[in-house]
Amino acid sequence: MAMMTETRNAVGHPGLFSRLVTGLAERYQRHRTYRSCVAELSALSDRELRDLGLHRSMIRSLAHEEAYGSM
Repeated sequence: MAMMTETRNAVGHPGLFSRLVTGLAERYQRHRTYRSCVAELSALSDRELRDLGLHRSMIRSLAHEEAYGSM
């Protein structure tokens, strides 16, 4: 009697859809982190940013580093 030991989905690749969904969810979460960081830093006044040692032109690069890591 033959026994099947591996199951495949309709596409024929095991777990392809779940890997795709997981990857998209991770990208979405990183983008949300980026947008949240930009919003929070943008809400600070120039004086508050200066107290932190930051300039307004640094906001996007800092948010990118926070969400996606160093380049």
